[in-house]
Amino acid sequence: MSPTANRPYRGVFPVVPTIFHADGQLDLAGQLRCVDFMIDAGSTGLCILANFSEQFVLSDAERETLTRAILGHVAGRVPVIVTTTHYATQICIGRSRLAQQLGAAMVMVMPPYHGATLRVSESQIEAFYQRLSDAIDIPIMIQDAPVAGTPLSVALLARMANTISQVKYFKLEMPQAASKMRELIRVGGAAIEGPWDGEEAITLLADLDAGATGAMTGGGFPDGIRKIFDAFRAGDREEAVLQYGRWLPLINYENRQGGILTAKALMKEGGIIASDAPRHPFPEMTPEVRAGLLDAARRLDPLVLRWGR
Repeated sequence: MSPTANRPYRGVFPVVPTIFHADGQLDLAGQLRCVDFMIDAGSTGLCILANFSEQFVLSDAERETLTRAILGHVAGRVPVIVTTTHYATQICIGRSRLAQQLGAAMVMVMPPYHGATLRVSESQIEAFYQRLSDAIDIPIMIQDAPVAGTPLSVALLARMANTISQVKYFKLEMPQAASKMRELIRVGGAAIEGPWDGEEAITLLADLDAGATGAMTGGGFPDGIRKIFDAFRAGDREEAVLQYGRWLPLINYENRQGGILTAKALMKEGGIIASDAPRHPFPEMTPEVRAGLLDAARRLDPLVLRWGR
């Protein structure tokens, strides 16, 4: 499959969690089972090495190992977005070129930042994305999220979409995301190829109403997210509202309680992976949170609880 064969990319592209053995080493066999489950569960595409993949605990060598293993295993079954964020333009370009070479459909990149205080100006942000765009031939998704601590105005995003050739997709994750999305679509016009929902789908319905054409969620229950997304895209908003209300307790539990470890906890419960451990010093999920998560999930019978049994 050509990386650009399915553009514009639309649908549910959940984040693939990184699977570790209990001792913290990469579990590549478990990783590939995780990917197979996510495809079987209806993922339109996948995103790897995102913050929700615990990318911040991986070495550069491990990032490359995972990129090669996952893209090779997916083998074009669905498009894969590779997160290549780095403060340094040169390193981000190197990561992005490798992702493109290995068959990535898109790269997702946050604006340059480091820690709580190191930021760059708007002109440097534009230069960063311009240099990245000049170095690759696949689209760039800008992740606009509070973790970067970098305000990205609608005017800036729309200007980059219209002047930087590969900047075409935007994942918006902030309070009042739907209002920002509407304004971005209005100001950016046809240059906004993909306004996307994020944040574990907690704002999915409002974002769909605002014009979202994609959703990047957690990886535990893409089958549930598809019920909402597909109904809305088919023009049946009432069914989308019904499904959103049905799945909202589990969406909320991931967003507000289980967080990054939610998908792995569900996959372990369903026999897909052997360990849902994070890497130290990231804290493990408490028994109480796990019990609440599984209670919310069992009420919905998602594929994740049955796929590996």
